[in-house]
This record gives sequence, structure tokens and C-alpha cells, in this order.
Amino acid sequence: MDPPNISPQLDRLDDEIDNLEEALQPILNNVSDVANKLPLLDKAKLYVLVTYSIESMLFSSLRLNGVNAKEHPVFKELTRVRQYFEKIKNAENPPPQKPEQTLNKEAAIRFIRADLAENNNKVVNTKLTEMIAKEKAKAALKAAQLGQKRKAEEPSPEEQASAVESSPESEVDEEASRKKKRKEKKEGKKHKDKKSKKSS
Repeated sequence: MDPPNISPQLDRLDDEIDNLEEALQPILNNVSDVANKLPLLDKAKLYVLVTYSIESMLFSSLRLNGVNAKEHPVFKELTRVRQYFEKIKNAENPPPQKPEQTLNKEAAIRFIRADLAENNNKVVNTKLTEMIAKEKAKAALKAAQLGQKRKAEEPSPEEQASAVESSPESEVDEEASRKKKRKEKKEGKKHKDKKSKKSS
């Protein structure tokens, strides 16, 4: 069996390499002049691409000569240059990050309520009380769902949600009645003070 004639393919490869050299000639003459004209990120891309091209050609040459290129220092260098590709990619399109801090809505509502307590605004106080109750219910539901995942023997989430929803409402009602009693006491004291001032 005769080996196939590969000379036409080698001629084509030689022509393609000549075309590539002509196309890359402006860059290959002076890489630093070209890089100085580019923005910082593009400059980094250019240097990394040139380095990767050289290293990959060395790697291919070693493989063609029968050397175990994966144990050669060139392979480690190629790996290092690939890491730079990832860094550039992250600089161009940063991955979305979760916020490190979260807002404790319940605490914020308590601060607002305490600040507005001086105004005795009944509508604002009731809305804030409702918001606190909702946040407590959400937190309890979330905790219950997490507990459900940990323990399979727990009751269903619907049962827990109904139990959670009933307790904050009763807490809201109790808190509203306590506030109403306090307000009535304050108004009663103010009324008594006004009467005592008028009589004196």
C-alpha cells in the first residue's frame, strides 16, 4: 500500500501561512506601538492573545517532535495564560453578585414607628403594625419551609402556613387593642389635666 500524496495539502498550508504573515505584519512589527493606541482592556486582550499564540505554537511543535508536552513547562504557561482570558472575560462582563448585606425590614419598620410615635399618627402606626406582622409571617413561613426540608416528618407547608398566618393576626389585634387602651389612658389624663387647670 502506497502512502497518499500530501504535497498539494502542504502547498496549500504554505500559501495560507504566507497570507497569515501578510495579514499580521502590522501587528508583528511592533506590538507595543499597536498596544499603546488601544484602551486598557483591549491592550490586555492583545498581549494575552499574542502570548497564547506563541505558547500554543511551542506546544504544537513539541507534540510534533514526539515530546510529552503536557509535562513540559510550556503546558503550565498555557494554563496560566488561559486564566488571564478568564480574568479579562470577568472584567468585560462581571458576573452578577449577590448583595452582601440584606435589609432587615422588621427592624426598619420598628425604627420608623419609634420615630413617628411622637406624632401619634394612627393610620401610619396601624400600617406599620400590619407590615411587621407580614414580615414575621414571611420569616416564620420561610423558617418552616427550611425546617421541612431538614425533617421529612414535619407537617405539610400548608398546615404550617395556616398556623403562621393565624398567629400574627392575633398578635396584631392584641397589639392594636393595647395601643388603643394606652391612647385612651393618655387622652383621659390630658382631659383630667385640662379640667384641673380650668378649675384652678
